[in-house]
Amino acid sequence: MIYTVTQLNQQIKGMLESNSSFRNIFVQGEISNYKQHTSGHHYMTLKDADGAISAVLFRADAARLRFRLMNGMKVIARGRVSSFPKTGQVQLYLADLMPDGTGALHLAFEQLKAKLYAEGLFDQSHKQEIPRMPRTIALVTSPTGAAVRDMIRILGRRYPLAEVQLWPVLVQGENAAADIAKTIARVNAHGQADVMIVGRGGGSLEDLWAFNEEIVARAIYNSKIPVISAVGHEPDVTIADFVADLRAPTPSGAAELAVPDRGELSILIDREQERLMTALENRLNGLANRLQAQEDRLARCTPAQYVAERRRRTEELIERMRLAQLRKIDSLKTGFSYQEKKLCDMPGVLLERRRGQLQSLSGQLDALSPLRVLARGFSVVTDAQNKIITDSADLQTGDAVTLRFAQGTAKAQITSVQKSRK
Repeated sequence: MIYTVTQLNQQIKGMLESNSSFRNIFVQGEISNYKQHTSGHHYMTLKDADGAISAVLFRADAARLRFRLMNGMKVIARGRVSSFPKTGQVQLYLADLMPDGTGALHLAFEQLKAKLYAEGLFDQSHKQEIPRMPRTIALVTSPTGAAVRDMIRILGRRYPLAEVQLWPVLVQGENAAADIAKTIARVNAHGQADVMIVGRGGGSLEDLWAFNEEIVARAIYNSKIPVISAVGHEPDVTIADFVADLRAPTPSGAAELAVPDRGELSILIDREQERLMTALENRLNGLANRLQAQEDRLARCTPAQYVAERRRRTEELIERMRLAQLRKIDSLKTGFSYQEKKLCDMPGVLLERRRGQLQSLSGQLDALSPLRVLARGFSVVTDAQNKIITDSADLQTGDAVTLRFAQGTAKAQITSVQKSRK
């Protein structure tokens, strides 16, 4: 079989990537030809006294580095072996780098870190939200030392409403990791804490090693209570930091992250109270304006106003009738005999007759007047929208109504409703 160059390079790439021992390999060497591309990828050569191999660290993996890369630095690199088909160059695709010379503990740290990362224990999607104002805080730490005293002092100063529970554990030594994992499970079983702070003060890598144990990492991952990791000083990084829901730079910093500051809360409460009072005042002003508009509307629609308008209309009609009568008499005089004119000069006769008709009409109008009905002991019932109620079915228990009498009004509330039987 004759291969093309591309086919050969692809074949080499496939052979390298199918070798399981090349998928997660650690390589010790010195960095040379180092260059950071504008894309964020890092390109370099790893070499020793007798050989060299090209390597690349992509931007996403480089973001997790805790140190800066430079030429001449001795490192232990973790990655996979493959080739670049376009040039046929065999190279390392790096996932992580660590300075060489830190010993077996650092290598174990990186190996466990890679394992847990591959299993998803560091995934952001698994992180729980830290409650803003926890009622109970569990401190999983040593009962002695400055770290626990600082945390209790800061929690009490910033947010004295929270209850602080101390769960003492070993934080150093052979049995520390098992004790920490067991206590985290006990806090969850207890079920009273809203947030848990797990950690200790600073120390060497050996001193902090309990928080790099797999048993502790899995206990934090399985915790139903949000966990804040508070191990050592800010430069110290442990496996617990990667698994925890939130990493604090120090135990004191964890206490500050766990609770709000009461001074800030006081300012926030004052601001919200001011907003509430402003909204309430605006609401009351709006209701007052609405009430005034309803009162003005009621004043225009009151039966007394209706009767007054009808009375003015009646007076105008009376005056028009009087004038019309006089004009009628004057027109009748024309062509009358002397006796007839004398009779017409007596308008009282006709006026008395018209007055009788007017009194009859006024009596009919007065009998239809709403005030006449009210004067007999009746009242007009209106609802909150000034609608006149004529049927008890339009009311419900608890409705507010207005009763208008011949003189004045009264407010009432419906205590029961009896519907008419048809």
